[in-house]
This record gives sequence, C-alpha cells and structure tokens, in this order.
Amino acid sequence: MTKYFIANDAADDTGMWPVTALRAVTCAADATVLVQFDAGLDDPTGATSNVDTVTLTITADKQLEVMKAIAAAANASGAAYGDGALILCDDINSAFLHADILSCTITLNTI
Repeated sequence: MTKYFIANDAADDTGMWPVTALRAVTCAADATVLVQFDAGLDDPTGATSNVDTVTLTITADKQLEVMKAIAAAANASGAAYGDGALILCDDINSAFLHADILSCTITLNTI
C-alpha cells in the first residue's frame, strides 16, 4: 500500500503527496521546517520549478524532533497506518503529525 503525506493549511487548500515523493526536510530558520516533495503537477514548459513545499511552523528548537517524527511516519507500518494517510499538518482541524508542529503553508512549484 502506498502511504501519503497530507497537508491542509486552509479551506480548499490541501495537498497530498506519496511518501516516495519526499525530497528533503530542512530547518530553514528558527521555528521553520521546510518539507519538499516532487511536484504533483509538472510544468512541461520549465517556467516553474518541480518542487512543492510545505512550510511547517514549529516550536522553536524542536526541528530534530519534528524531522524524526516525519521519518518515523514515512517508514512506519502496522494497523495505525492501514489507510495510508499521514496527516503532516491540518490547520483547519488542529491535527498534526507531531505536537511541536503548530501550523503550515503549502506552496506549489517552488524554488
């Protein structure tokens, strides 16, 4: 079964990427972690980049804990992951992969 990371930053602004599309997770600044995925929609003209970014606002200095939680979820198996949905960030319903994730913003075709 394929697992998917899901981010929801506002009503009608939601993205879902297969775990295999995860490119990188980096700490961009204090309290900011960037989660980069292969773009869901490629631009054949090359006018935009082929990376989607979910910017996580996190508790300051908790980037390692958040990164470890993302890695653990991507590699986890078992009944808790049976539906394949990994909620990375859901601002609308206050559901987060880790307690130190506070909110997120989705940006398509970045970098």
